[in-house]
Amino acid sequence: MTDGATLVLSGDFDVRSTWEVRNALYEHLEGHDEDVVIDMTDVNAVDVTALKVLAVATRQAVRAGHHLTLRGCSPAVRRMLHLSRLIRVLEVERQAVSA
Repeated sequence: MTDGATLVLSGDFDVRSTWEVRNALYEHLEGHDEDVVIDMTDVNAVDVTALKVLAVATRQAVRAGHHLTLRGCSPAVRRMLHLSRLIRVLEVERQAVSA
């Protein structure tokens, strides 16, 4: 699902869904001249293959002069970003600290 320059993902983002997400993501990047946000608030689980798709898309966006930012990453997604060391490549939006 898209909301302006935001691509909203939900469910499990893993090797079974990478092709579909990859196609949607590249279509989305081509269709917007501004920076793109990938909202992962409703993503239950993610694997390294899926994160690599995001890393490659990030490189493509940078080459085109844009940013690709991940929003709403759960602790499990953040853990995979760190374990895979793709946190160095992918830009993750800071979460507001709730008081």
